[in-house]
Amino acid sequence: MIVVDTNVISYLLLPTPHTANAERLFQADPDCAAPVLWRSEMRNVLALYLRKGLLRLDQAIRLQSRAEDILHGNEYQVPSTAVLTLAQQSGCSAYDCEFVALAQDLEIPLITADKSLLSAFPEHARPLAGFV
Repeated sequence: MIVVDTNVISYLLLPTPHTANAERLFQADPDCAAPVLWRSEMRNVLALYLRKGLLRLDQAIRLQSRAEDILHGNEYQVPSTAVLTLAQQSGCSAYDCEFVALAQDLEIPLITADKSLLSAFPEHARPLAGFV
């Protein structure tokens, strides 16, 4: 099992330069976890695509549903104390630190393409491109 951030989930479902790496990751380890926050972040990504006219509403709803199926049963609440402590120590956003806190709690790696997370948390964050 691995923790994935919202970017990795979106790379899997939307065509990006990172999609091939995300596909390889999910083929190698389909058992992925994320904090419940990922749902709101993913909806925000899809809303951006809607505003730009890159997706229709029915497509966005289907993609959100597919993402929820992928993470079904592996969504977690994370302790606020851990998130705020990580944010204070690292300077990263509390949103990003939710993923790190979950990885720490489950004692598994966080897979991300976020350079600030990779830099701030080298003991827990692993690069998407190099993981598979």
